Amino acid sequence: MELVLNQRQEQSLTMTFQLRQAIELLQYSTYDLYEYIKEKELENPLIELEEHSKDISFEGKSTGKATSASSNDQLIDFVRSREICIREKLFKEAKLLFKLKEDQQLLHYIIYNLDDSGYFRLQDYDHYEEAAIEKGIHLLQQIGPVGIGARSLRECLLLQVTYEFPEEKLVKILIENHLDLLANRKWNEIARCMKISMVEIKELNDFIQTLNPKPFFGISDESVEYLNPDIIVEYKEGDLSYYINDGYLPEIHFNNDYAGLLKEKDETSKYINNQYTQYKWLLSSIEQRRSTILKIVKVLLEKQKDFFKEGFSALKPLTLKEVATEIDMHESTVSRATMHKVIQTPRGSFDLRLLFTSKLETSDGSSISQTEVKELLASFIKSENKTKPFSDQKIADYFNTEKGINISRRTISKYREELNIPSSSLRKEISI
Repeated sequence: MELVLNQRQEQSLTMTFQLRQAIELLQYSTYDLYEYIKEKELENPLIELEEHSKDISFEGKSTGKATSASSNDQLIDFVRSREICIREKLFKEAKLLFKLKEDQQLLHYIIYNLDDSGYFRLQDYDHYEEAAIEKGIHLLQQIGPVGIGARSLRECLLLQVTYEFPEEKLVKILIENHLDLLANRKWNEIARCMKISMVEIKELNDFIQTLNPKPFFGISDESVEYLNPDIIVEYKEGDLSYYINDGYLPEIHFNNDYAGLLKEKDETSKYINNQYTQYKWLLSSIEQRRSTILKIVKVLLEKQKDFFKEGFSALKPLTLKEVATEIDMHESTVSRATMHKVIQTPRGSFDLRLLFTSKLETSDGSSISQTEVKELLASFIKSENKTKPFSDQKIADYFNTEKGINISRRTISKYREELNIPSSSLRKEISI
């Protein structure tokens, strides 16, 4: 075998650290970017940060009203402390009402193991017996909203009936023995098992609907999730304006104490020059991220201007590829730049990706956005005869023949599930 030495020249693309950093920064939310910059300050002695005292604008999801705080940490602490205060308040009431030490310890154990809906879902009770937990749950009904501490939906509803509506014997029987049939709207089967009329079943079902399946008034109702929008769109003098909500990002400065070392020719100088390169790339990557997002938002405002006036029903079909072509960038760049971004608009705050929607073809050769089809689907189901709800296939047939929208039964099913609309069998109401 003859050994031959060949020389070959080839080109290959290697992803450098700087390129990876630029790509990584693109997909960060503004707050993630804030955290990233703080990390870089610790890693790179050449980076000096000048923090801004300007308040950050947040939007509360539960109220829709804007509020402000000096930092995300303060908001997180606020929500956590509120949760702790509610549990403490509940336990303080327990200590006032029940004087026995073992009762207080039992209630402390249950209260601090409730989930956000007020359920006690622990499978392993540590050193407590089943009977003790049962006793603690009944003691808890004298303090919190009735139903709190239940281990299942059935128990939660039964506690409410037992303590607040003891005269409702049929309701108790229905919940205790036929809750699964009720959930699946098996009206005829319930009537046969309980030997009662459809009118009575409707009355019982209407009554059960007034009970509270999530009795914990505390965490689930009073705590607020805060959104820190990355992009803000608003009307100014009748026109839409937009900007990136990054006013709280610290300014990045060069630490001049190291300036003299850049020109040296030793090992320390190599390290400092490397850190200087990282510093410059960080500035460049942040500016590139900002520029890319602004270009994308500009196109979105032009393409989806009707949405900002009329809402989601006015969304037009728009893909990442179309926006990428518009701004002369690769589709993957647009994809990364729109990840994990919240946009605050006159129509509310939501994920930026919701402004992108695929299209369905119509019989006249035009197209309609998925979002508009979902709006039509929700409206159609809302207006249907609830005693004879339409199947997914019948809805698909209606859209094809009456609306001219080419859509399959499977797609209708998919959209319905995304809208959290139950199937026709679960939408069926009692026919009297």
